[in-house]
Amino acid sequence: MTPGTVRRVGERALLVELPGTAEVAALYGWLSERRESGALGAVEELVPAARTLLLDGVADVDAVAALLRTARPTAAADVARGPLLEVPTVYDGADLAEVAALWGVSVEAAVRIHTGPEYVVAFCGFAPGFGYLTGLPAPYEVPRRATPRSSVPAGSVALAGPYTGVYPHPSPGGWQLIGRTALALWDADREPPALLAPGTRVRFTAERA
Repeated sequence: MTPGTVRRVGERALLVELPGTAEVAALYGWLSERRESGALGAVEELVPAARTLLLDGVADVDAVAALLRTARPTAAADVARGPLLEVPTVYDGADLAEVAALWGVSVEAAVRIHTGPEYVVAFCGFAPGFGYLTGLPAPYEVPRRATPRSSVPAGSVALAGPYTGVYPHPSPGGWQLIGRTALALWDADREPPALLAPGTRVRFTAERA
């Protein structure tokens, strides 16, 4: 993998621009390993997104920028491998039948397709505790809804593009709803508050209502 474009942001931060989510995940894993071993130097936070990775609180900006410009992580070897979280899911979402039709399969087969892969949290955003999960094979990508809903219940399991997500709070949303879980993805009184963090592995399991 070729290194991305490295830009300085303020006094103590660097932003790396990359082609896509796979490259971001690989660089995030590569940097996480070096951060844990001390080889990266003092960096307070690594923040991945869809096509960027922010390094914040960098003690030696010039040294880390030079390291980034020569980094050669590989998507297969360097993706962060976090803990495994099982998400018990009742597959009765309002859009499940529509998603199954888009896939050209029955509702039962759509549930088997979604519970098959092991997903990985590529990055977080949109709302506290919301993770963008990769792992659904490319043929099963689905578009967002043409008209977003004004309110989506907390715990809703949903699809949009290449991502699976679980709404941690009631909020507006335009993703395709396929199920629901009783897991509390975000709890401000818990440590850590979010169950999903970049690198976390996720398995969805089908549960009866």
